[in-house]
Amino acid sequence: MPMRIGPYQVFDFLGQGGMGAVYLTRSRGGRSLAVKVIRADLAVNRDFRRRFAREVTAARKVSGAYTAPVVDADTECAEPWLATMFVPGRSLWETVRTDGVLDGERVRELGAGLAEALIDIHAAGIIHRDLKPHNVLMGADGPRVIDFGIAHVADLPPMTDPGALLGTPHFMSPEQIKGNRLTFASDVFSFGLVLAYAAIGGSPFGPGSNAQLLLRILHEEPDLTALPDDLRRLVAACLARRPEQRPSPSELLDALAAVTAPDERTARPGPLPRVPTVWVPEAGPGGADFARNAHAVLDDGLTDALVIEAARHDG
Repeated sequence: MPMRIGPYQVFDFLGQGGMGAVYLTRSRGGRSLAVKVIRADLAVNRDFRRRFAREVTAARKVSGAYTAPVVDADTECAEPWLATMFVPGRSLWETVRTDGVLDGERVRELGAGLAEALIDIHAAGIIHRDLKPHNVLMGADGPRVIDFGIAHVADLPPMTDPGALLGTPHFMSPEQIKGNRLTFASDVFSFGLVLAYAAIGGSPFGPGSNAQLLLRILHEEPDLTALPDDLRRLVAACLARRPEQRPSPSELLDALAAVTAPDERTARPGPLPRVPTVWVPEAGPGGADFARNAHAVLDDGLTDALVIEAARHDG
């Protein structure tokens, strides 16, 4: 008997992650959808269900050319699920691993699409909190930002424990690592790391374990020397350690649009009003939060995409 999820018949299995399995299905009108079914052991957790229901409601408000919006969901059934528009194409992570880094013009096009996606996401009052190459699909008509699994509604209190680590270490902002209150600027820091990954094939904070990357993001400067001049300036502004010093997605879009020449030697970057300065570590209880976060990363801090990636590329 064919498997069904709510009103949908399953046509293919797409992947398995830490929160559940993802399947390919179609709407009654024939539109391809990706349906994520939450694991049974998470489904019986009341706190998880409340958070899942709240974030599905929030994610339904997001629409735009560069997102894959939620189109249907059932958060009350025995195995909660949500359906999003299916975007054929590889993730940015897979694209770079398979084909190599993107050239300057393609990185700028990627950046413009991601900036527009963040404008739409933030306009809905949502902080994505897990923007990374795994969650960027390279569609034929431009990139799509997906997976609002740990997104947070900016005007509502968090439903996770204070200081708990949620996100992917390689692409987290300093305030996210320390367990501080997040703003939309946290996504901008991740945006800068995603663009750097697309251009250089790794983190500007270097290789290493999750714990090593967390420490470098907090205390060291990124190496952006391999980036073209205009992208170096833009990414450096995004990676300012103080959130208030980072440009907004709208300012990023304006800066990318102002680059009129595709040749790195003649490209002219647009204005970025915020300039990163030297950051001095703040005193206070953040150190205890960081130690707890680092421990969580080493124990079981992998997100859905990293669990899949570890299974595919073990060793």
